[in-house]
Amino acid sequence: MGLRYVAVGWNRQKRIYDAVVLAGVGLYLAVFIGASLGLRSNATIETHLIRAFGTAAILLLHVILSIGPLSRIDARFLPLLYNRRHLGVTMFVVALAHAALATVQYHLLGNVNPLVSVLSSNSRVNSVSQFPFELLGVLALAILFLMAATSHDFWLANLTAPVWKTLHMLVYVAYALLVLHVALGLLQAERSPLLAGLLIAGTMWVLALHLIAAARERRGDRPLEPSDDAFVDVCGVDDIPEKRARVACVAGERIAVFRYDGKVSALSSVCQHQNGPLGEGRVIDGCVTCPWHGYQYAPETGASPPPFDEKVPTFDVRIRGGRVLVDPRPHPPGTRVEPSVVSGPEAP
Repeated sequence: MGLRYVAVGWNRQKRIYDAVVLAGVGLYLAVFIGASLGLRSNATIETHLIRAFGTAAILLLHVILSIGPLSRIDARFLPLLYNRRHLGVTMFVVALAHAALATVQYHLLGNVNPLVSVLSSNSRVNSVSQFPFELLGVLALAILFLMAATSHDFWLANLTAPVWKTLHMLVYVAYALLVLHVALGLLQAERSPLLAGLLIAGTMWVLALHLIAAARERRGDRPLEPSDDAFVDVCGVDDIPEKRARVACVAGERIAVFRYDGKVSALSSVCQHQNGPLGEGRVIDGCVTCPWHGYQYAPETGASPPPFDEKVPTFDVRIRGGRVLVDPRPHPPGTRVEPSVVSGPEAP
């Protein structure tokens, strides 16, 4: 929960997660360098390290970009989402190591400042096979640095969730730049179709996952029209699993209708932390709990339990003939709305 800025604290799960990530990166680097030394014994150790860190960074970025859509497609991937920012910072450090080693290897011994040399040594921008792909890597690294530097909730709170979210969507720009960086770099240094095939397969994988997840969301975003009394028929009471929600798009907004303890309440499906999908969460300890990072809201009020102060809008709900009707006009965030009581065969 986000009461205020505090020093970063790692619980047992986060320590295990970070240890697994670091061990995985270390194992990958060791295996890659070992295999590379066997296949290309004439290359320098610096070259092996540059390639190891570079491939590790692009692989981590593919994993990071896969976690979001996988979590929307199958809830079993949600635990990976909780610490995705840790994985992002790790990826930036690995990419920075790749960039630093490449700068030392190819630009340190000249008469020009190494950073200036990176930016100015190749000006053949009108050539595909000789394009200065290093510039694309520098731009991508700058975006990744900005994202890593603002990964803590301190920045999320001070920039506001919409601004922070927009800023971190630049990861897709960084991804496009890195794909071009690798592709154009391969054109200049490699002729192996295997490497090009792996890059194409990775790009297609990320694109396919996002298209599948977007298609699923679009099916749920079909707007519902209000009836004569301005209320919208969302679903049947039996269509809502106990302590879960049914999400409906009403008046251009996603509304989460929760059923719990014989009652039904409706609130905005957009979490105030990172705009996470509250409607994909569940009621835990009497509170709607966001599946992304565990932020909680009372279903009757849309307010987080004290001392936290996050709030979301609430909506009036009626149950008529076993159907759940929702007024599309939202109440101000944190407004208490008496829940509708489930009676008859619908009650648990």
